[in-house]
Amino acid sequence: MKPDPISVLLHRNAGEHGPVMLAYHSVQSGKESPMWPWAVSLHRFVEQVDFLVAQGYRVITMADLAMGKFDHGERTVAITFDDGYVDNLQAYQALLERGLRATWLVVTGAFGATPNWPGDGRPAGRLLSVAELRDMHAAGMEIGSHTVHHARLPALDDNALALELQDSRAALEDALGLAVTSFAYPYGAWDMRCAGAVRAAGYLAACTTRTGWALRDGNPFTLRRLTIFNHDTAGTLARKLYFGSHEVGWSDIARYALRRLRG
Repeated sequence: MKPDPISVLLHRNAGEHGPVMLAYHSVQSGKESPMWPWAVSLHRFVEQVDFLVAQGYRVITMADLAMGKFDHGERTVAITFDDGYVDNLQAYQALLERGLRATWLVVTGAFGATPNWPGDGRPAGRLLSVAELRDMHAAGMEIGSHTVHHARLPALDDNALALELQDSRAALEDALGLAVTSFAYPYGAWDMRCAGAVRAAGYLAACTTRTGWALRDGNPFTLRRLTIFNHDTAGTLARKLYFGSHEVGWSDIARYALRRLRG
């Protein structure tokens, strides 16, 4: 389904504030909207990716973004996936068919196994295996870290924090045979102590779940992302890309228009 005309009209000026990052989690088969808020249907995922392609976005990895490998004059988006659910293989195949790349930020303590952190209605089943991650990397996808145990980092003492960051990076580098430079804070929970620990652990960038354009803060360890939820369509994605926000319901658009009219 194509985005509605109003969303398309708003989106015409998207991209003026620099690159954006999208945060996905689970991508589930079919067209039905999943129950878990942080999951999307494969049908909607494909619609959203095809919208990005049709609108001329350059799709890059998180590492590319952190290293400035993009043209400031073109629309740029980095697609990320948190946790590493096995259902992401469907999204991987869809991206591969379109010649696109993305970044997977995975929990290393449960390679190929059922997630071992507390559940919140997340998808059943296992996480991606080492062999699958190797294949994805060989095909041009970036693999980054999301800690060992999906821990809330601000709650950890300095030693436990360092181990979550260092051990997850080491596990990925041993498995993949390459440097791992990208990180995502579990639950979007972080503070400046955590950001400093991520830097000290050898990463080059870390992403949060704060909304906004990716580089808004000018700090590679507090990159912003737009989370994609189960209700999002190509139309809401278009509006998110324009506003750099999750507040893109029609009531939000009406308030925005009223503020503009009042000058």
